[in-house]
Amino acid sequence: MKKIIKFEKNDCNPCTMVSDLLDKKGVEYERINPFDNPEIAVKYRVRSVPTVILFEENEEIKRTIGFKPEEINEIISMM
Repeated sequence: MKKIIKFEKNDCNPCTMVSDLLDKKGVEYERINPFDNPEIAVKYRVRSVPTVILFEENEEIKRTIGFKPEEINEIISMM
């Protein structure tokens, strides 16, 4: 089973742009604020937002940092 986790901050414009793209494509994803959940950010080695990670069977298979529509669309196509 594949899933997407998006690390974001509420006042981050690129984070909103990533959410808009994922929402427009109808993709389900989990949102995590790394500042509110530092232990999760450390676990997944997240150092900046937005970070989008695709997992399959709890193993990371693709990651993108920032608003990069081509890479986000690649992640979506891998779902």
